[in-house]
Amino acid sequence: MGEAELIRQAADGDARAIRLLYERFAPRVYAVVRRIAGDDDAAQDYAQEAWIRAIRALPTFRGDARFSTWLHRIAVNSALQALRRSETRRKREAPFPDQVPVGPRGGDTLLQRRLEGALDTLPEGMRRVLILHDVEGYTHEEIGDVLGVTAGTSKSQLFKARAKMRDVLASLDGVTNESGAEAWSI
Repeated sequence: MGEAELIRQAADGDARAIRLLYERFAPRVYAVVRRIAGDDDAAQDYAQEAWIRAIRALPTFRGDARFSTWLHRIAVNSALQALRRSETRRKREAPFPDQVPVGPRGGDTLLQRRLEGALDTLPEGMRRVLILHDVEGYTHEEIGDVLGVTAGTSKSQLFKARAKMRDVLASLDGVTNESGAEAWSI
């Protein structure tokens, strides 16, 4: 059976054709993701992800390029995305401190209440972007993927959210509390 016919049958969901494509191209996919991954365990995961994406995308294969080139591009993109995800995760993970504080420090409770109150004033879209970016450490591209917006929209929402937070927190500056004492400034 020719490659074009094999691809057509695989795109139609023929399990045997998918298996034959896998057997034919798996060594190449693994080789390319292994070079990107740097180790065998990650390469196996990246190759599996590449195959899942390729099989799902088979109906969109137009044949403008060779199948091996198309599959190679999917494998490279899958491996690079996985590397970015793991790098982002690694950046967000903080080393465990030698000493863990037992309770909040004196001013932290007031500060926490002020920040939570200010966050509550934000529209939902701005709040989500601010939390995902500034608290969770997501990139604008990742936020766009999660929320279904463009990276530009994410940047704009973050800019507006920060400005609104500054305004809300500044308006609280110098406000007196119930006992007549001046509230803390941030």
